Amino acid sequence: MPRLALILTTLIWGATFPATKAALAQIPPFSFMCLRFLLGAILAVGVYLVIGGRLRVDRDLLRMSGIATIFLFLGYVTQTIGLQTTTASNSAFITVLYVIFVPIFLRRFEGRTWFSAALALMGLWFLVTPSLDMNVGDLWTLACAVAFAGHIACMEAFSRRGEAALFFLWQMILVTLLLGPAMLIEGPTWAQVAPTGILLVGLGVTGGLATGAFAVQVWAQRVLPAQQVALIFSMEPAFAAWLSWYFLGEQLSAQGWIGSALILAAVILGSTAPASASATVPIHSPITP
Repeated sequence: MPRLALILTTLIWGATFPATKAALAQIPPFSFMCLRFLLGAILAVGVYLVIGGRLRVDRDLLRMSGIATIFLFLGYVTQTIGLQTTTASNSAFITVLYVIFVPIFLRRFEGRTWFSAALALMGLWFLVTPSLDMNVGDLWTLACAVAFAGHIACMEAFSRRGEAALFFLWQMILVTLLLGPAMLIEGPTWAQVAPTGILLVGLGVTGGLATGAFAVQVWAQRVLPAQQVALIFSMEPAFAAWLSWYFLGEQLSAQGWIGSALILAAVILGSTAPASASATVPIHSPITP
């Protein structure tokens, strides 16, 4: 059940690519990210309070949430900066290198994990056909992959300690606060933040559905090892390509379909492996305070 939930979560995040692409034709990137997380935080806190939860400050939980939020924030920021000078295909390929970094961070070197990761990267190469010419944007995107890998590792380590719902809520709140100054620096005009249909749909997908998907990730990582989660997340570019092909009319070549199939095979192979003992007990990793 957690694996299926994460696959559906990845489908939702795949849908954020075309939704964000359409919205960014109107609004600057950091302003959009700030608004999506602000909406997500409001919705998440509202739901939590309605079901009887109490938003409280727990020092240890707040520290863990803060560490995870830093990785999450750095992931989004470096990815956005990288996209200014690299191609979308290079960004997609380099970002998914977190399937390599996660097991390295957690020192998990099972053969099945590495074979599945290599198969997923091969499929992604066929899907996005990145350029071999490296530039500064690619280096920023590599930093993004490291940051997202750190966040996935944090999610496994911290979601099993304390109340998972509050761990999720504090991340939503903290990342919104971190993005606020970036939005002020961009200084969007009223026309850029006006509630047009495109912007509302974009915020609905990213701030509404994707927030729910993030909550599912927190729940799933209480029982699934991080390397399997990273592998399942490698489906995100494939879902994005399929949804862009279906809804936006973008072309997907035969090579792209083959790449998608390889990614799917890698996910099935790697995510059905039995969890190792190291992934079923509290984690003591370089990430853990």
